[in-house]
Amino acid sequence: METTELIRYRRALKRKNYSAHTVKNYVNILDHFLRWLTIPLPEVTRKEIEVYVDHLLRKRRTPKTITCHLQTIRLFFDYLLNEEGIPLDNPVPRISLRLPKPLPRHLKDDQVTRLFAVITDVRDRAMFMLMLRCGLRAQEVAELTVDAVEYARRRILVSNGKGAKGRVVYLSEDARSALSAYLAKRSSKGKGLFLVQKGPMRGKPLSVRGIQKRIESYARKSGLGVSCHRLRHTRPRSFSTPMLTLPPSRTSWGMTRLPPPSATAG
Repeated sequence: METTELIRYRRALKRKNYSAHTVKNYVNILDHFLRWLTIPLPEVTRKEIEVYVDHLLRKRRTPKTITCHLQTIRLFFDYLLNEEGIPLDNPVPRISLRLPKPLPRHLKDDQVTRLFAVITDVRDRAMFMLMLRCGLRAQEVAELTVDAVEYARRRILVSNGKGAKGRVVYLSEDARSALSAYLAKRSSKGKGLFLVQKGPMRGKPLSVRGIQKRIESYARKSGLGVSCHRLRHTRPRSFSTPMLTLPPSRTSWGMTRLPPPSATAG
């Protein structure tokens, strides 16, 4: 059960136009911390934070995850001090956890080919082609709408990117072809672009976790250590990769609107 402070903090984040995904992550992290805590918030010191870090390490959390927790807790205490007026000292004045140097995130050209060789579902192929060619984040893909695609201009309007900033991304030929093939079989008239295809949630927008599960499945099939994040960071190199061959689309390239859904698609 959320505390009164956490409920007010959630509202404050929404007023500041944080994305729903960010708000959910922040609240989950803080809820975990508050459930662990055994003393009132104004009494928390650096010592408790250090013990909490030890707790996360025992839970086998990575340094990156722990750093994310500490950053979120620090922002929460800043809120309590500056906006709630609670007299306290921020117990997380700075983040000093040492992080390993990340390895290059991009996929090599032959790895891109291997990955897309196992992605046969037209919806998934379109989703991951947009990540590869347009550099879209999983959250941005999940929130895309049908109206965001402008075929005549070969572009997509991303209305709620990182930091609530909008931007325009342009479609390569193979990304456009993959998207067209998916839309030709898409039967729903819903506003969301990428939809759940089976089960009780069929026809609803695919969630971020749903997208991540799909790429995890294809990672296992291809034998590659690939994620949505890594695929997206392949974008600067992906234009050196030859255009991937796709099945012929039933739609024409001269359209100014989205292709109509197939009447027989299931």
